[in-house]
Amino acid sequence: MNANALRVLEYEKLKENMLAFTASSLGAQFVRAMRPAEDFEQVNELLAVTTEATTVYRLRDRYPFGGLTDVRSEVKRAEIGSVLSTSELLAVADVVYSGRQVKAFQERLHEDHADLRLPRLDSRIEQITKLVEIEQGIRHAIDDQGTVQDSASDKLRALRSQLRSLEGQVRSKIDNVLRSKAKMLSDAIVTMRNDRYCVPVKQEYRQAFGGIVHDQSASGATLFIEPQAVVSANNEIQEARLKERAEIERILAQLSALVGSVGDSLRINLDVLAELDFIMAKALYGHQIGAVEPRLNENRHIILKEARHPFIPKEEVVPITVSLGGDFTSLVITGPNTGGKTVTLKTIGLLQLMVQSGLYVPAADETELSVFDAIYADIGDEQSIEQNLSTFSSHMTNIVSMMEKIDFMSLVLFDELGAGTDPTEGAALAIAILDEVKRRGARVAATTHYSELKAYGYNREG
Repeated sequence: MNANALRVLEYEKLKENMLAFTASSLGAQFVRAMRPAEDFEQVNELLAVTTEATTVYRLRDRYPFGGLTDVRSEVKRAEIGSVLSTSELLAVADVVYSGRQVKAFQERLHEDHADLRLPRLDSRIEQITKLVEIEQGIRHAIDDQGTVQDSASDKLRALRSQLRSLEGQVRSKIDNVLRSKAKMLSDAIVTMRNDRYCVPVKQEYRQAFGGIVHDQSASGATLFIEPQAVVSANNEIQEARLKERAEIERILAQLSALVGSVGDSLRINLDVLAELDFIMAKALYGHQIGAVEPRLNENRHIILKEARHPFIPKEEVVPITVSLGGDFTSLVITGPNTGGKTVTLKTIGLLQLMVQSGLYVPAADETELSVFDAIYADIGDEQSIEQNLSTFSSHMTNIVSMMEKIDFMSLVLFDELGAGTDPTEGAALAIAILDEVKRRGARVAATTHYSELKAYGYNREG
């Protein structure tokens, strides 16, 4: 599809508007990669999928994509033996949950509507693997805050029980110190330094207090000392914490290996869910702009009934009805400035791009569109100071480039064809261009102020 036409018809803005209807970054990637198809059967298939998604939304709602995130890099790392963090494992569990929810949603939909046929969506959802063991294993071991739970293993539960007992002993001994040596302390509190329980001791009582110094205050007036009475217990706590960390690392490695073992299934789940998110975004966007499914024909016939440009607010837009490609293959549009000529061209072009992208179009029922190999558009002021081109020269440069490629499978849009030069010469040039485009069998719509072109439109057959 012609890059300049995509630009002037604001295809990228269309995609930006669609992004608001995606539920994940994965669906958004599909939207950003969206391009108009150029094969009739492919366009027909894209529209059919959108129709199924629209039916799903009408009967129930959008698919429940909650928790869908891009974990492809995490899955790849798990496959090569890396240990995933708790947050990464939770993200994997969320993706599995999302797939399970979508499958359950589809199953309930079919249970509630026994005659419902959604072959394209069903074939995609059938590819999702539930992977319940992965999800349950991660949820059993890690809580929602990303903490490995005591229940993750019997050994971890025993180690943490031992830790709590040792910490209780230390606190009891330090409480005795706080009571018996209160006058030596800057404050009657327990603090942690280097992962060891300490108390704040006044500098002048350093020798009398004993124990191990781990830190001091900024002023140097207070020392943070580990009392001699708890050194042995603190050592035991440190040893137990090392064992706890090792056990947590073992649990995370085990879960990561489990994720790596189903890497292919997880990738398929992600691909399917991302595409479903994209498909549903098409349906939701169509619903938001009041779009309908157009009929599709193979004879390059465009029939727009009360069509609206999707970027103009509904309360402001003036619907247009346009026919092109039936009794005539070329359309000359005239009228006053601000009368809607350029918007009409852009509406024809953008709606044609939309249908070839599998999108419904904002128009009335019985709207009909076709499929073109290419759309060419010369719209707007293309003057370039850097290239030293006048408005007329820049338009002619663009048109010459278009004329090298236009054929009977092209849709061509000219805005103010031949403008920007002597009116007589400009009109003659415009007529010659339109004659050539018509001779090649392309569908063409052109706007003009030239009276010669108006007469041409009436007098030339087609």
